[in-house]
Amino acid sequence: MVKISFGLVNERCELTNAGALLADESPIRCSRLFCTRWNGLNKSGGAVDALDDVEYSGSVISLIENGEAFIKRNCKMKWRKIANSREEMPEYVERSYHEALVNALAHRDYLVNGSEVHIDIYDDRMEIYSPGGMPDGSMIQDRDPFTVASTRRNPVLADVFNRLGYMERKGSGFGKIISGYEFQINYNESKRPSFRSDRYEFTVVMPNLNYDVPQNFEGNETMSESMSESMSELERTRMQIILHYLDTNKEINSSIAAKLLKAEIKTASRLLSKAAKLDILKSYGKTKNKVYFRE
Repeated sequence: MVKISFGLVNERCELTNAGALLADESPIRCSRLFCTRWNGLNKSGGAVDALDDVEYSGSVISLIENGEAFIKRNCKMKWRKIANSREEMPEYVERSYHEALVNALAHRDYLVNGSEVHIDIYDDRMEIYSPGGMPDGSMIQDRDPFTVASTRRNPVLADVFNRLGYMERKGSGFGKIISGYEFQINYNESKRPSFRSDRYEFTVVMPNLNYDVPQNFEGNETMSESMSESMSELERTRMQIILHYLDTNKEINSSIAAKLLKAEIKTASRLLSKAAKLDILKSYGKTKNKVYFRE
């Protein structure tokens, strides 16, 4: 029987732990995935701590798919024109965060109750955390990530991921995460992914490639020409925060915008009104209670 040979069920046709993790309605509660887009550089973003927050449960395959969808929803893509084409400048490298998420779910310690894999996105970085340190007890920050041998805490789960094409058996995950970054336009040593671990946890830190980097670009998928030409740099930065909020919320008013921007209500109101005049946002309602939204 294939499922028995794969280690997903035992001889009594009962799900093994690996089989339960791969089941559509996984009964292992601590296998959940917590995803948060924080407002700022840490978890204390002010009046509005989180811009997006969701919890996923179910098969580890669905966790990979939902986790990647969350990351894509909360990342922006800049681009610049070149001869007869354009160069894309993503905030995060898909190959790198895919590898980090798969590794987190494949190698986490599922015996640690009350803890889950976390994706935390800040303005300047993304962190993917998993319970359980290195299987051999070493600290990853003390080792060369390119020479770490493959040690699988959950061999059955890792074998299934390998058969599905999600990961390889030869232990090249750390190298893939780093090399994915090295070919990006804004990459330098300060943008190199890093790893940290102790006895209890493992975290991959992937810098935002576009954070705090001067850019000469002529376009942006989240910025219209009217924003680029008619708004100051500060206004454009604040408008990006508002547009990001509207990616996951239907509407916004001056009060909410002021909390997001950590500015006075009248400042937020002026910016929203300007955005409406530039046709970036639509609005309805009276002046004091006006609500803004994107079409």
